[in-house]
Amino acid sequence: MFQVEIYGRVRRAVRVEGRSQRAVAREFGLSRETVRKMLQYAVPPGYQRQQPIKRPKLGPWLGVIDAILSDDKQRPAKQRHTAKRIFDRLKEEHEFTGGYTIVKDYVRSATLRGQEMFVPLTHPPGEAQADFGEAVVVIAGVEQKAHYLAMDLPHSDDCFVVAFPAETTEAFLEGHVRAFAYFDAVPTRILYDNTKIAVAKILGGEERQRTKAFSELQSYYLFADKFGRPAKGNDKGKVEGLVGYARRNFMVPIPHFNSWEAFNAYLEVQCRKRRERRLRGHSETIGERFERDRAAMLPLPATPYEACEKVTVRVTSLSLVRYRGNDYSVPTEYGHRQVLVKGYVHEVVIACGSEVIARHRRSYERETVVFDPFHYLALLEQKTRALDQAAPLAGWKLPDCFAVLRRLLEARLKKHGSREYVQVLRLMETFDLSEVTHAIEDALKLGTISFDAVRHLMLCRIERRPPRLDMQNYPHLPLAQVHTTQAADYMALLTEACA
Repeated sequence: MFQVEIYGRVRRAVRVEGRSQRAVAREFGLSRETVRKMLQYAVPPGYQRQQPIKRPKLGPWLGVIDAILSDDKQRPAKQRHTAKRIFDRLKEEHEFTGGYTIVKDYVRSATLRGQEMFVPLTHPPGEAQADFGEAVVVIAGVEQKAHYLAMDLPHSDDCFVVAFPAETTEAFLEGHVRAFAYFDAVPTRILYDNTKIAVAKILGGEERQRTKAFSELQSYYLFADKFGRPAKGNDKGKVEGLVGYARRNFMVPIPHFNSWEAFNAYLEVQCRKRRERRLRGHSETIGERFERDRAAMLPLPATPYEACEKVTVRVTSLSLVRYRGNDYSVPTEYGHRQVLVKGYVHEVVIACGSEVIARHRRSYERETVVFDPFHYLALLEQKTRALDQAAPLAGWKLPDCFAVLRRLLEARLKKHGSREYVQVLRLMETFDLSEVTHAIEDALKLGTISFDAVRHLMLCRIERRPPRLDMQNYPHLPLAQVHTTQAADYMALLTEACA
């Protein structure tokens, strides 16, 4: 195809300079037919096909190729046919005699025809879309994967992002509670994918059987729901874009924070700063458009929803309950009883009836045991021989004076010394560690080694009164000998003074 410069020179030579087409054709080495076509167009018109491409050798096998491409849509992306593989199969299985180029050109055109097209959408105020994303973060010096819930308001493009250690039911619930508090309102309808946290079963079409946890959340806040088609992320394209935006803008470089609370505080600040932006095609900022969203949304309930997973389990003979693959301790007096476990994002709360009997920091490891030493002290007071091998006490860091007290108690009171040491430990069920520690230090200074002495000294310190120990409780201490003073004693003192 000739360039525009040649077109311009040929046309000027004929139209402006008045030279004949024959002479111009001879000068530029062109045919007169080419010169005549150049005079009809100011620029090269390009090749224009008059009839569809004919593929006589490929025609009988078009159905085979279309069937392969259709079947590939159900296969993993990395295990789909290339044009070369289709060409090889046609030769091996169907005795195809044509060339590779016609197969490649047809596969390319068929692939383009099969790509999905989309309709631009408008979004009424008050509606939302929600989805989870993943990113690498460093929390308290440990690199781990963060699962963050992103909620987008498509009308105003306002957003909220909150991160959790895992994508669990309680994280899903807690994310909604925090998002509604951030917006200070509840969206009228929220669009989701078919996450198992919300959808127990897909019944066909738009019908879904919802999970119990999601139904409770929905009943509490009264928002409507909508679920996208399976494996169709474009149904909620706004929040899909937000997931990527949050990762690129809020989590690059990799965030380093001391706690999840600090990380989420940072994410909320970034969401609020984003409200100042004015996006392309809009004359108002995100924050200004958000006011229309909030006006159309539902009001918040008087109190927030209790975002936790509730499970009823039985306490084992080791005074443990199992939740999400990990074991948590409860006081031994509740052994073999039914209890309610409430799994929050960062805490596990265990209740028996209306009484909360244990609280633990949530563990996201697998097959771990989380002990509270205080849960076993009452039993250890009875089974003192298990004191040295008690797993709940392993790794329990206490001040050095505790070990000294135990050694002296067991040395002086023999088998009763271990029991009195456990009784001292049980003082921390009521009093602070610092109060018990000071009392033990006072007892060691005075040489009064017993549980009663430690308790008495601690109460005296708290009440700010001098201790009054009954020496009959300490037979191992020497008794003080006090004599009545005589007048001769004073004379002896005076004589010594004068001397």
